[in-house]
Formats: sequence, structure tokens, C-alpha cells
Amino acid sequence: MGRLALAAKVTHVPSMYLSELPGPHHGCRQPAIDGHFEIGRRCKALGVDTVVVFDVHWLVNAGYHVNCAPSFKGVYTSNELPHFIRNMPYDYQGNPELGRLIAETATEDGVFTRAHDATTLDIEYGTLVPMRYMHMDPANRFKVVSIAAWCNWHKLETSRRFGAALRRAIEQKYDGTVAVLASGSLSHRFNDDGSPEASMHEISDEFFRQVDLRVVDLWERGDWKTFVRMLPEYAVRCVGEGHMHDTAMLLGMLGWDAYDRPAEVVTPYFASSGTGQINAIFPV
Repeated sequence: MGRLALAAKVTHVPSMYLSELPGPHHGCRQPAIDGHFEIGRRCKALGVDTVVVFDVHWLVNAGYHVNCAPSFKGVYTSNELPHFIRNMPYDYQGNPELGRLIAETATEDGVFTRAHDATTLDIEYGTLVPMRYMHMDPANRFKVVSIAAWCNWHKLETSRRFGAALRRAIEQKYDGTVAVLASGSLSHRFNDDGSPEASMHEISDEFFRQVDLRVVDLWERGDWKTFVRMLPEYAVRCVGEGHMHDTAMLLGMLGWDAYDRPAEVVTPYFASSGTGQINAIFPV
């Protein structure tokens, strides 16, 4: 019935919004923004109607959760970094039907999931930042569904199964075309408080950079068998954002260690406030 048209791992660093504003950091994240523009352009060309985002800034402590409200509208300031993202307006249409189908299918497959369609839940900046740039072209007006991916007490294996169920929901139950974004970093050890402002463009430890670069090499070679074997330890040793449940969901959706397509990097690896970042498309 439905079609999964595009999958990607994307950055959502708040300095992307700072990059828009006048001042010393104006333009500093243009390559990341351009990567989001490109992903949005491809979604439009593929006929995508809805973008599903695995958001590692939405923390949950039990179960799996889908924010599929009919609409999302407001003005957002980050409580984590209010000097980076402040007073950012947003206005998106949701997709309650798809959200309910995802929760229904995951629960059928043994991963208990709740869909929140009649809710006052806001969306977090792991969703808001990428969708901002993918919506900047007036021709690209996708519906949005946000899924909690900061899964604090969950197993990566369960998130793999959730991803597989999400694909089944799209392809067997939904009448439409969907893109899915894993919105989160590679290594995620922030710089210490008091670090100089210039360190916003540095990695917090060279070890993290070197492991990240090895991971990107595996992705570009399509060696997912090796990557999924290292993922649990990678998430721990390199302080993976949201414990890297977004990545486990994405790869579960694509076939896990049976997936064999090389990733296409659309924004090369870069450091941001100590963390490792990338925009990469995982061919479906």
C-alpha cells in the first residue's frame, strides 16, 4: 500500500538556527542547512507526504511514544540552550492516521507503543530544527510525526524491532509516501562548561572524532554487519545521543545487519560544541 521513500540520519544542532541570525556565527552551519534543503528537495521529488522523525530530544522512561497531533504551532525556545534557539516560530500539519497505525503495528509486533493524537505535547528541537529547513521552500509542506527516541531505560534490540514494525505499518497499512529521519548526533560528549566560544566548532575529544570517522567509513562502504555489532558499545563509549535509539530504529526499519546499501553523505562530518555530526541518506 504505502511506500517508504527516503531514510536519513540527520543533525539538529541548535547552532544551525544561530547560523541564521546576524552576529559572529552567521553562516557557520550553512553546509548542514544545505544538507537539510537537499533532503527536503528529494522528499518532494519522491512524492513524500509525511516525514517521521526519531527525536532524541524527546525523553521517555517507559514504552514507545508517537506524537501525532493534528497540528503543531508555536514559538520555541530551547530550555537546554536558550541562547542558541530562542523565539523560533513553527507551524506544521501532523498526521494522526499514520501515527495511530505505527503504534498499532508496533504493539501487534510486541513493542508496546502509544499514539498521542489528542494531546498538548509539544515537539522538541530534534524535530523542529530539521523540519524548519525542509519546509523553507513553500513547495515542501510535509506532514510531521515525531517519535520519542531518547529511550532512557530501553534496549537497542527493542528499538530495532520498533523500526521494523514502523516499516510494516507504512507498507502494509498506510496509503501514502513517507520519509523517515533519525535526528541525532554521532558521538555526543559536549564541551565542558566554560570552554572558549571558538570550541563550538571543535570535538570534545580526539578519540570521539576518530571513532566517528571510522563509523562514517563503514556507512559509506555499506558494512552494516560490522556497524550493528559495534553499535551498543559505540553508544556507550562515545556517549551516543539518546543512547542512539534513533539509529537502532532507522537500521531496524532498513533490515538491520541484512541492509547492504552504502550511505550517501550529503553534509560531511563536522564537530559542533564537542559533538560529532552528519547528514547522510540511507538508500531505501
